[in-house]
Amino acid sequence: MEWYKQKQSANIRVFNLPCWKIYKVYIFLMRKVILLALSTNFIFAQINPEAIDIVRDNYGIPHIFSKTDAELAYGLAWAHAEDDFETIQLAYLAGNSMLSNHLGAEGAPADFISKFIGSEEIVDKKYNEISDKYKSVLDGYAQGLNSYAKKFPDKVLYKKLFPLTPKMMLRYGQLQLFIRSKGGEWVGRILNDNSQENFIDQSLVGSNFIAMNSSKTKSGESFLVINTHQPLEGPTSWYEAHLNSEEGTNILGTLYPGTPHILIGVNENLAWSHTFNNLDIFDVYKLEMTKGLKYKVDDKEYKLKKDKAKIKIKILGIKIPINRKFYKSIFGPTLKNKKGFYSIRTPILHSINALEQWWEMGKTKNFNEFYSVLKMKGLTGVNIAYADKYDTIFYMSGGLIPKREEGYNWKGIVPGNTKKTLWTETYDIEDLPQVIQPKSGYIYNANHSPFKSTSNEENPNPNNFNSDMGFELFDNNRSIRLKKLIDEKDKVSYEDFKKIKYDNTFPERFSYIFMDINPLFDIKLDPNHELKEILDLLQSWDRKTDIDSKGAGIYGVLYYHLLNNYRDYILKNKVLSEEVLLSALREIKASIIENFGYLEITLGDFQKLVRGDIELPIWGLPDVVTTMVSTKHKDGKRRVIAGESYIGFIRFDKDGAKIESVISYGNSEIPESKHFDDQMELYQNFKLKKVSMNKDEIYRDALRIYNPH
Repeated sequence: MEWYKQKQSANIRVFNLPCWKIYKVYIFLMRKVILLALSTNFIFAQINPEAIDIVRDNYGIPHIFSKTDAELAYGLAWAHAEDDFETIQLAYLAGNSMLSNHLGAEGAPADFISKFIGSEEIVDKKYNEISDKYKSVLDGYAQGLNSYAKKFPDKVLYKKLFPLTPKMMLRYGQLQLFIRSKGGEWVGRILNDNSQENFIDQSLVGSNFIAMNSSKTKSGESFLVINTHQPLEGPTSWYEAHLNSEEGTNILGTLYPGTPHILIGVNENLAWSHTFNNLDIFDVYKLEMTKGLKYKVDDKEYKLKKDKAKIKIKILGIKIPINRKFYKSIFGPTLKNKKGFYSIRTPILHSINALEQWWEMGKTKNFNEFYSVLKMKGLTGVNIAYADKYDTIFYMSGGLIPKREEGYNWKGIVPGNTKKTLWTETYDIEDLPQVIQPKSGYIYNANHSPFKSTSNEENPNPNNFNSDMGFELFDNNRSIRLKKLIDEKDKVSYEDFKKIKYDNTFPERFSYIFMDINPLFDIKLDPNHELKEILDLLQSWDRKTDIDSKGAGIYGVLYYHLLNNYRDYILKNKVLSEEVLLSALREIKASIIENFGYLEITLGDFQKLVRGDIELPIWGLPDVVTTMVSTKHKDGKRRVIAGESYIGFIRFDKDGAKIESVISYGNSEIPESKHFDDQMELYQNFKLKKVSMNKDEIYRDALRIYNPH
């Protein structure tokens, strides 16, 4: 011990302080550290899993009961990890620039974007704007996932992801919102020296919602349907859950893998849903460079800040570093290509409270509370539908829209040599198109114009909104069809409401945003023409996309053939000529006979709902109300990958909500689970399951009750 005493003595002499003063300094510093930790909420209560019940119903939906919301989040993390731990991990790996460590080169783009937008810096800077209460929810979820990873280390994809923290969770949220706002698309276009608009099949990306109150319903109840069109698998696929705490939470609905609470759903008093809108919330600036890395703004020179995304990909077990330079200007993250330097700017890079807003929305008790939460301005680019047991319905086209200087083409690339284009504010909620309690008794949206959201007389007026806000002005096939069906009846029963939502018919004349296919139905051929039979099948088609429809089967083949093989023509011309249509018909006729052996295929022959060993014929095509989007499968068939996913029907009477729902496959991604595919036949046959939020009923009918440990 003598050497230790001498060392300590030497250390003390270096500071020239007696021991008691060093001890005093130590205590002072420790107090500061503890106060700092408490003020930034670094210290959280350790959650006791014994205080949490996970109650699984007959379809595997986790109903989670606890005293606190933080415990709820812990239980949700554990339950969802049991059903889909892999996708949750992939989401957080992407959000924290670690995906390439697991996937190799395939994960590099997500890792680069996460680094490029500065997710870590944004969250560090804005973290104190998150409430302590919500931080405890994030931490509860993180604790739940960390505990699961510790118990099942063989299921961990990349060890350095754990322990997960609340900040890591928020970083993933930033990545999701950035990509959703077309950020990833613009990054790709800049890197590829391509400033032109890409061809986007708008009908492939969409959702619906409808809400009605007693002015429109026969029963005097209010109705809402949640009908989002999402991928059926992956990081933006839905997971159904029910959360109930003694802190006033009682919400049933759906969420993405890695989300610590419900995003769309219903509580005892109200329900809400979303569709994506296509607002212009993303801007690109061309910098005026002077010398080296200097650029000029209003005759003043600034210097770009250099940064580098350091990504390591694993090839044949060897880690290979890939470094990609990027920069930062006063406008935002910046990239260089052959044409110059381009900066990007979007409100998403200046706010991290989207998740907290969704959490707060789910805890509201009435419309006034719900509307107040919308003023948090956290959600970007979503339409909102609302209905409650007090007979209130509401619609808003929401998003963080910049207040921009007039006189610039904000849909293209704007000059980055003036602070006139450097916006710093976004529009308030009250400034956005919205409808509250229309006399018509209904609101609806199908990713179309907010100025067509209720009756013609009560729609918001587009002249009241700046065109730079980017609101849609168009209808699509779904919106045209929904409006027709809603207006056909003065009063709608609950069964009528279901039929409207489950309609799978195109309007008489097609209304795609990106192409005009209507000339197909005006072509006239001689009786002996080689294409007469296939054209007759299409021209006599009733526009229904039923499983047994021959017209829908052939049209489905034609639709995807046109998108895959005539893309450049459609981008340039939009209206399809008779020559192109006949050429495409000739090609698909040969393909159909080669793959199926006969011409008159049905939609169910061509399009399948596939899960494991199960392959079911399925209805729907892109841009009918019951949208289905598919990819190549085998033998000329296609497999559905997106579209009708989670469907929730809510009807409110004076006592509260009655809920029916269905999901495309099941509530588990584990092939060995009975809930991997147990809702497929319900889904295929337009049937629903009843879901309860009543605690006594849930415990009484439970399939399994356990604690998360």
